[in-house]
Amino acid sequence: MNRIRQVAKAGSWPAAEARETFTLTYEERYRRRGVFRTQAGEDCLLDLPRPVLLEDGDGLQLPDGGFILVRADLEPVIEVRATSPAMLCRLAWHLGNRHLPAEIKPGRILIRPDHVIQAMLEGLGARLKAVRLPFNPEGGAYAAPAGEHAPEHGHEHGHDQP
Repeated sequence: MNRIRQVAKAGSWPAAEARETFTLTYEERYRRRGVFRTQAGEDCLLDLPRPVLLEDGDGLQLPDGGFILVRADLEPVIEVRATSPAMLCRLAWHLGNRHLPAEIKPGRILIRPDHVIQAMLEGLGARLKAVRLPFNPEGGAYAAPAGEHAPEHGHEHGHDQP
């Protein structure tokens, strides 16, 4: 079994020379350790020093120097739109206040389906649409780049106050 201990960020390795491709959901791409099976049926053990978010286009370096391409899979997400940029900022604040994974795009926010959150957003005036897209949420203020340790959160705070 190939043991993968290094991730090459998208653009830093020869993607055209990838031997295999792993197409993974967001949850499957946030890993430290796990076994994946290639399309050819070979098992690979991902064994990293700490969890990283594997991003679309990253390369998993094989022990012999070859690479496996990481692709973000299509998954169900909710597209959140608003009538104005100010309203979209307000919706983003409400999502962030609930510590929900969210992908911020020009003119829209993508979140995972959640009927309670969707009802809240509609009540605030959001326009919602169910779509299937790769989901790449923001890492957050305390996220570290791949291979680096994120700092501790370091403080307590309440989220029920305005």
